Amino acid sequence: MSKKVWRAAVAGGAAAVFTGVAAAPAGAAEGGVSFTRVQVNGGKPIVIGVAKEVAVPTSFRMTTTHKWKWPAVFLYRGNTDDRLWHAIETSDCHEVSSGVCDFNETMYFDPSVWDMRNSEAGAWKVAAEVSFNGGGGDTDDKGLTAYVKRNSRLSVNAAPEPVAKGRTITVTGKVTRANWETKKYASYGGRLVSLQFKPSGATSYTTVKKVRANASGDLRTTAKASRTGAWRWAYYGNTTTGPSTSAADNVVVL
Repeated sequence: MSKKVWRAAVAGGAAAVFTGVAAAPAGAAEGGVSFTRVQVNGGKPIVIGVAKEVAVPTSFRMTTTHKWKWPAVFLYRGNTDDRLWHAIETSDCHEVSSGVCDFNETMYFDPSVWDMRNSEAGAWKVAAEVSFNGGGGDTDDKGLTAYVKRNSRLSVNAAPEPVAKGRTITVTGKVTRANWETKKYASYGGRLVSLQFKPSGATSYTTVKKVRANASGDLRTTAKASRTGAWRWAYYGNTTTGPSTSAADNVVVL
C-alpha cells in the first residue's frame, strides 16, 4: 500500500512537516534510529523540463525501536529546513526483522504545479527523517549528493539532401534548455556540442567533430558527404543541465 502526499518545503523556507530537528553528521544515528541503503534515482541526475512531472524512485532501510510515522528521504541545501519542493509516494514497512523496515519511495517533481527557480539546479544533499509517535523525531544526513538539472534540447537540419558523393553538406541546429521560471525553453549559448554520424545500416553513431554554439545557441558546421546516413547533435550536459541528443536527419548520398 502506498500514498502520495506533499512532504517538502520551498528552498529557504520553513520545514513543512518536521521542525526543530537538526541534521546529524553523515552516517550518524540519533534517538535510536539509523537509515541505511539510501538510493535516489539509482545515483543518476534528476532532469526536469518545464511541464512534465518527473517521478524519481527512492529507497531506504530504517532501523529503530521507536514507534514511528512518516519516514522519508528528502533533498536539502545549507540546513535541513532548506528543502526542494516535491510530493512523495511511500510504501508501508517491508519488514526485514524486528525493528528493521525497508521502504520504497517515489519523489515527484512537477514544474507545472509549483514555481521552480533556475537557481535550484545543481547539487543537493540527501537526508532521511522520521517522526515519532507522541512527538519528536530524527534526521540523518546521509553524506550523499543528488544533482537536479534543467532539461536541454537540440534541433538539427542537414542540407542539401539528397547530395552528390564528395560534396559538402551544412549541418545546423540549436541548443536550448528549460527555464523553470518562465516555463519555456530558452537559447543556451556557448555550449560545446558533438556532431555525430551513423552510416545507413550501422547501429551506432561516431563523433565527427565538436562545435561550439554561438551566444544564441545556434549551431552551424560543414562536413563531407561520403555515405548515406543520419546526422545528429549530442550535448553531454553539466552540473546544472541534463544531456540531450537531437533527432536524426538522414541524408541520401548519390
